[in-house]
Amino acid sequence: MSSSSGTTFPERFFNNAGPTKTDQHYHIDPLTRIDWEDVEHLIAQQRYFVLHAPRQTGKTTTLLAMLEALNAQGRYACAYANIEAAQAARGNVEQGIRAICDAVVNALQLYLGADEVAHWYAVTQQTISPQQRLTRVLQQWAQESARPTVLFLDEVDALVGDTLISLLRQLRAGYAQRPEFFPQSVILCGVRDVRDYRLHQEGAQVITGGSAFNIKAESLRMGSFSAAECEALWRQHTTETGQPFDSAIFPELWEDTRGQPWLVNALGYELTWRYKAARDRSLPLTLEAYRAARERLIQSRATHLEQLTDKLSEPRVQRVMVALLSSDESADAGIHAIAPDDQQYVEDLGLIETRPTLRISNRIYREVIPRDLTWIVQTRIVNQELAWYVGSDRRLDTAKLLAAFQQFFREHAESWLERFAYKEAGPQLLLQAFLQRLINGGGRISREYGLGRKRTDLLIEWPLGGADEAHGLTGPIQRIVIELKLRRAGQGLDGLIAKGLEQTADYADRVGADEAHLLLFDRRPGVSWEEKIWRTEERSGERSITVWGA
Repeated sequence: MSSSSGTTFPERFFNNAGPTKTDQHYHIDPLTRIDWEDVEHLIAQQRYFVLHAPRQTGKTTTLLAMLEALNAQGRYACAYANIEAAQAARGNVEQGIRAICDAVVNALQLYLGADEVAHWYAVTQQTISPQQRLTRVLQQWAQESARPTVLFLDEVDALVGDTLISLLRQLRAGYAQRPEFFPQSVILCGVRDVRDYRLHQEGAQVITGGSAFNIKAESLRMGSFSAAECEALWRQHTTETGQPFDSAIFPELWEDTRGQPWLVNALGYELTWRYKAARDRSLPLTLEAYRAARERLIQSRATHLEQLTDKLSEPRVQRVMVALLSSDESADAGIHAIAPDDQQYVEDLGLIETRPTLRISNRIYREVIPRDLTWIVQTRIVNQELAWYVGSDRRLDTAKLLAAFQQFFREHAESWLERFAYKEAGPQLLLQAFLQRLINGGGRISREYGLGRKRTDLLIEWPLGGADEAHGLTGPIQRIVIELKLRRAGQGLDGLIAKGLEQTADYADRVGADEAHLLLFDRRPGVSWEEKIWRTEERSGERSITVWGA
């Protein structure tokens, strides 16, 4: 297959970096990712609007496809400019606006051959104040163009402070002159909606992007792939190479990613290329191979995942995420503490879904987030060797493991919990760090939690045959359920255990667990460790459940 540059590619592949090129990459038509009819209508109505989506969702790919489609129609002169470079200017308006104007003028030459504007800009830019320079550039372009002009500005929300305020206000200043003397339509693109920009001026005054850009007509959000699109994208690999996927992969792919485009492509690339055995295209790709690829991707700490988890330190994100990660029976306080703007912001980042219920967006993020929050703890847990907890029959001795955690928690809880930014979810995260440190050497941990669940469910899958194929897991598997709950002041132990047993048995039956454990963290003030640390055997229906206190 030959690209427009003349380079020959033996086959297309899954794109996990940068804009998609249709001659090189498997892809879903970008114009189906948005309501293209609505976009065309807004442009025809001379509207200025926002297109936003989480990072690495395909925004740039979609903008470039829109640009190509609009210019092919012959009705508009459309250009695309990425203005992220202006972020480096911080509060320096002169440098920031110069970087923006440089990017816009370069885009006009690149996409439209607008050399006249470039020449005008080179001669006059130093005579125009930064507060008017972008306005004048866009005026010059609109006047010289034989067609109404349309401008896509990408990475707008990367800008900060006065540079961003100046950009928005210069666009607003020229708005009334469109389309003869200013772009007919301007589309701002970024992760966040413009209403969510928080702009600090001198004197600590805070304004919002919405007030600085009150000419916005609409805010369009790009969605993720549907389940059908995930499968269709991956099936392109089979069509291209003849290499089949086990059909059982596709439901897992959907739950793991919920259609997040980077995850879908990164998993595809991991499975079909980084897994070197799969380069033999006669090799069918199994569910076990897929799960191993998923684990490798999670452990890779890829840039996309690092950018995502970096947001966890922001107070606005913390307020939402701690309510999701906590298994507190009295979680109502956490729910009511979430401001609507904070929740919308975290959704715009791609960390959560709000429908049908509020939850972390997908199964991979549910794995990555607690691992990231406890990474330092995992590396600092000493004198714990997996061999201590594995019997001669290769079975994991869960009772010995949880007894060791009780002692670890008793000795280290207070010092470690003080270091957690997510203190309300600290006990659950500390157990997950303890388990991850050990289980990651040969098995797999899956997690279920969410707002209103009032518990955290952990599923440990441990290969009994000694061959886990790097956590894809093969052969007989030991399945262990551990359910976590918190006990607060005023909560009776008998009622908490009764409810916990019912929930634990239900989850264990659902996943086909061999054994089940319920762990209650006692968070009542003033209670001694002698009262907190205990163990008992209970039953729920036909199932035996070990209950632990910590």
